[in-house]
Amino acid sequence: MTTTSLADHLRALSDRELMALIRLRPDLVIPPPADFSALAHRAQSRVAVARALDALDQFTLEILDALRYTRVGHTSSIEAVLALTAQSGLEAARVRAAVDQLRAYAVVFGPDPALRIVGAVEEVCSPYPAGLGRPAEELDPMAGALAADAAGLRRTLLAAPPGARAVLDRLAAGPPVGTVAAASLRPDSDSPIRWLVDRHLLVSVGRDAVELPVEVSLVLRRDAGPLGQLHPDPPPMDTPQREPAQLDRAGAGQVLELVRNAEALIESIGQEPPSVLRSGGLGVRELRRYAKSVGVDEPQAALLAEVVTAAGLVGEELIDNKRIESVFMPTVAYDAWRAGGIAARWHRLAVAWLTMTRAPALVGQRDDRDRPINALAPELSRPGAPAQRRAGLQVLADLAPGQSAAPSAVVETLAWRAPRRISRGASAGIEASLAEAAFLGLTGFNGLTSYGRLLLEELLSDGLDPDDPLGIAAPEGYAMAGSAALLDTLLPSPVDHVLLQADLSVIVPGPPEPTLAGELELLGRQESASVYRITTDTVRRSLDSGYSAADLHALLARRSRTPVPQTLTYLIDDVARRHGGIRIGSANSYVRSDDESVIAEVLADRRLQALGLRRLAPTVLACRHTPARLLEALREAGYPPVQEDATGAAVLTRPKVRRGAPRPTWAARGVEDPATSVRLSAPRLAGVIEQIRRGDAAARAARRAPVTVRSDGASSASHTEALEVLQQALRDKTRVWVGYVDAHGATASRLVRPVSMGSGYLRAEDERTEMLHTFALHRITGAIPEADA
Repeated sequence: MTTTSLADHLRALSDRELMALIRLRPDLVIPPPADFSALAHRAQSRVAVARALDALDQFTLEILDALRYTRVGHTSSIEAVLALTAQSGLEAARVRAAVDQLRAYAVVFGPDPALRIVGAVEEVCSPYPAGLGRPAEELDPMAGALAADAAGLRRTLLAAPPGARAVLDRLAAGPPVGTVAAASLRPDSDSPIRWLVDRHLLVSVGRDAVELPVEVSLVLRRDAGPLGQLHPDPPPMDTPQREPAQLDRAGAGQVLELVRNAEALIESIGQEPPSVLRSGGLGVRELRRYAKSVGVDEPQAALLAEVVTAAGLVGEELIDNKRIESVFMPTVAYDAWRAGGIAARWHRLAVAWLTMTRAPALVGQRDDRDRPINALAPELSRPGAPAQRRAGLQVLADLAPGQSAAPSAVVETLAWRAPRRISRGASAGIEASLAEAAFLGLTGFNGLTSYGRLLLEELLSDGLDPDDPLGIAAPEGYAMAGSAALLDTLLPSPVDHVLLQADLSVIVPGPPEPTLAGELELLGRQESASVYRITTDTVRRSLDSGYSAADLHALLARRSRTPVPQTLTYLIDDVARRHGGIRIGSANSYVRSDDESVIAEVLADRRLQALGLRRLAPTVLACRHTPARLLEALREAGYPPVQEDATGAAVLTRPKVRRGAPRPTWAARGVEDPATSVRLSAPRLAGVIEQIRRGDAAARAARRAPVTVRSDGASSASHTEALEVLQQALRDKTRVWVGYVDAHGATASRLVRPVSMGSGYLRAEDERTEMLHTFALHRITGAIPEADA
């Protein structure tokens, strides 16, 4: 098979058929090929064929092996395959459907009687189609003689001892070769392998390898058929049925916990920003500390850290340019994220998890150098992770609403759907992905939630309305995604009130609305998902942010559905009465107070000796440090100071929050496999196909360039005629063949449309490449109109 034969096949396809092929194999048009020859060459490359086969199920790969086994010369036929599969009782329609699937992926092409297989299939597949070895005559003459005697072959097989028969059955199932200990092949050995080799049922093909001839395999497969055991259907799954609403309630409850934990983690990072390790990750001690503060285990804390970073909510900030030291820090996007509703916040986290090329389950394991892998480290990058997550969830999505399946059953189904992708080591990754999906609230009771199903559909679609592919009629403004909108209906409605208790605790009977959440964050200390506690420090923090005692009383009276406890009223008044009793300015800075005893107490406080305070007056102390440093030290010592400006007015502001820059996309998400990540819309596909057809037409025309424009030299008369042809083509706006000598002295030809000619140069457009070229007139050897060529 040649590249041109596949190119001719692709060239003959309709636009609809080409569009279907590119949707299945988007890597073929990244970047868009110049013509069908380039497309065919790319489709037959080893990497592209391996990607195509990775997407095929076990039965389709078995039919591909059958086509390879029945190939005669360069072609095979469906009838030959049907003759083999009929012995297994398989319906012909199932076989034809599998062949059509192979055609759709351009792995095979051609009519039914003469199917061709692309050459790279032999490179990426097993050298033993259907698990059958080579003919016995090709392996060994004695084995060939035994295979020619059908009765003798059966008698020898029946005489095989149990150990030898077990070896035969294993090799007959495929592959037909095996590696054995060299001692087993010695003439004096009594091993089953030696017995089989002596009877020519096995043939030694090396010092430690044996091969089972195809004739022996066919006899051993007489019950299952020549192709062995076929698997036209996926393995059965145990799918317990529940009410879909029960799965949604379980998932929605986990969503509330996820959003709360994510916010708690980011707040902890903002309060004590951890350093970025030299390897680019998060330290083990810091991860353990955050897990304890958030209330999750370390693997869940690692998953949260990876998700919030991939969502752009946590980034890095450079703190030392000379040493190039950085710390992890919340980003500006975090403030906008926190102000949104719970459903919208969950949607951003869920999309980040589904699309990030990271494997959080590997945190704590060892890399190739036997070093532990840290969270947020580059070693966690896995380009195939998004496809693996979506594949596992797609198995659940294919079930009826309310049905669930155990992770092990999902792995078995995926092993049938994509056996080349799901290796033995991949099962642990799939089960980890399903556990992560449950942690993120996408699943409940091992079943996919309704909003999780909708989110998966949104990611797999191109997001375009068929009636409005360019998005012209899209409404202005932001509209919540369908999955987030559905989740929003399942979550409890945000509340705008609280319940005050006598022990100064604040009960929030539901998710707080954004405004109330900001007030609670300032006024209280969160103890659980729905409980805050008001203390002296939190009241002082509110006063430092600009609230007065009257503001706090009014706020509590407005928000609380229960009477405000008298102890809380006294607490606010007491803290407010003492608040601002000490004033700070710049001398570099100073401390003043109308109470001389307070000034004396501050001056005598040993905890403040490092500040170098000096008494300037009975009510004034001076300090060499900045007002911010002095303010922080006094507050740490338990005093309630406030800062004042040059006029003596109190400066009450909320402390500024440091924010870092989000990690670059390549660092947070990596580069996903284009074969599984690219979603091409119909308009873009149509444009790519049109570009390929135009390029192919131009390339075929270029191969038909007239000989006269490819001469090595040109006389003055022919050069003058060429200029006249170019001038006429310029006036008529027609295409013309131009022969010229390039900068390396080689002759070439090009079909162009002249645009302008003057100052010794011809400027013309090549419609094949859609580029404007400039030719020196003295290098042109000839010109012929396209119509005369």
